[in-house]
Amino acid sequence: MYAIIKTGGKQYKVCKGDHIQIDKLEVAADSTVHFDKVLVLSDADDVNIGTPYLADTVVSGKVVRSAKKNKIKVIKFKRRKCYTRTAGHRQAFSEIEITDIKKTSGEDSGT
Repeated sequence: MYAIIKTGGKQYKVCKGDHIQIDKLEVAADSTVHFDKVLVLSDADDVNIGTPYLADTVVSGKVVRSAKKNKIKVIKFKRRKCYTRTAGHRQAFSEIEITDIKKTSGEDSGT
């Protein structure tokens, strides 16, 4: 069974037990988060597609940690003009362990 969820403007394909890194959530470590914006739910040969979301499906996860990724360098320069600018960036993220994919009640609201 897998689901495709939307969070932080991005889409992630998740299964139970997966660890994903998403944009930082303002929650403490070891707390539970619920993703209700589920786009697709697939269970063996049964595929449910939302329009745009499945109303009765929730993906639950546990926040493992929040940290920053490795630094990347951003360099701007123009040749022969004596122009160089250097900056660095570290993106904050939350690592989530998917604990449950649950279809709550009734039929899906998909197509």
